[in-house]
Amino acid sequence: MNIDHLGIHDSVSIVFPPERLRDALESVDPDVSIVGDDLDSVDAVVTFLHRDAFLDSVEWVHSIQAGYDRFPLDDFADAGVAFTNSSGIHGASVGEYAVGQMLALARRLHTFRDAQHEREWTRPDWDEPFTLFDERLTVVGLGALGQGIARRADGVGMRVTGVRRTPVKTPHTRAVYGPQDLHDAIADARFVALACPLTDDTEGLFGPDEFAAMRDDAYLVNVARGEVVQEDALVDALDAGELAGAALDVFEDEPLDSDSPLWDYEDVLVTPHAAAAERDYYEHIADLVRQNVLHANADEEFVNRVA
Repeated sequence: MNIDHLGIHDSVSIVFPPERLRDALESVDPDVSIVGDDLDSVDAVVTFLHRDAFLDSVEWVHSIQAGYDRFPLDDFADAGVAFTNSSGIHGASVGEYAVGQMLALARRLHTFRDAQHEREWTRPDWDEPFTLFDERLTVVGLGALGQGIARRADGVGMRVTGVRRTPVKTPHTRAVYGPQDLHDAIADARFVALACPLTDDTEGLFGPDEFAAMRDDAYLVNVARGEVVQEDALVDALDAGELAGAALDVFEDEPLDSDSPLWDYEDVLVTPHAAAAERDYYEHIADLVRQNVLHANADEEFVNRVA
C-alpha cells in the first residue's frame, strides 16, 4: 500500500480543529489536507464518523476513537479497506476522568457546585462525605481504558479488582475475575467502572440482575458505551434505591434526550461523551497516524488494525 494523499475528514472537528491534526502531520511524506465527503484524490482518511464513501474511495481508514462500533467492520473487510482505531491513547485522560468523578461523588463536590450557583452556604450531613482510600473499585474491562482507571485508583489507595474475558491479573489490581463471576466481582464494590468495548457479549451487560447484585450505596461509572447499560433498568434501580448514584459519560442515544430522567438525580453526574477530551488529543492521534503511514508505505502490518 502506498499513501500519497492523506485526508483529515472534517468530522474530527467534533473533537478538535482538523487544522491542528493537519499541521501536526506536516512531517509525513504524503500530502495532508482537510476533506469532506469528496474523497476522489485521497488514499487514506482520518475520521470521527463513518461514511459509506470510504469503502469505495480509500485504502485505509483511521478512527480517532478507540471504540469502533459505528464502523461496519465486515464491509471494510469485504471491500479490502484497512481500518485502524486509536486504542491505547486514552488511558490517562479517561482514567483521570473516572477517578475525578468518583472523588466528586465521595467528597460531595458536585453538591457544593450546585449550592454555589444558588449562592447557598450549605454543608452535607456529617455522614455523607467519605474518602476513596480503602474503598473497593471493580473495573469491568481491563484494556487500555480499564488499566488507566485501575492505575489511578490504586494511586489514591482504592482496593481495585477487575473483570476481563481472560481473568489474568493486571497491574494495579488485587484480583481479576472472569465474566462468569461478574456478580461476585461487583457485589462488594463501592464503585463499579465500565470500560469494556461494545460487543455482542457486552451489549446490555448491566441490567436489573447486575444492579441488584451491587451494594445499595454503590455508584456506577460508565466510560464504555451507552449500550453496555440498560438505561431503563438503571433508572429503575436509582428510583428503588438500589444504587447510590452514577457518573455517566455515554448513553444509549446521544445527545442524551432533554426529557431523560437521568438529568434530574442529584447523585448522577452527566457528561457529553467527553471523558477522553484533552488539549493534546490531536497530538496522540498524529503519533499513531504517522507511525501507520510508515508501516503502510513499507508494506508492514498496521498498528491497532481492527479490520
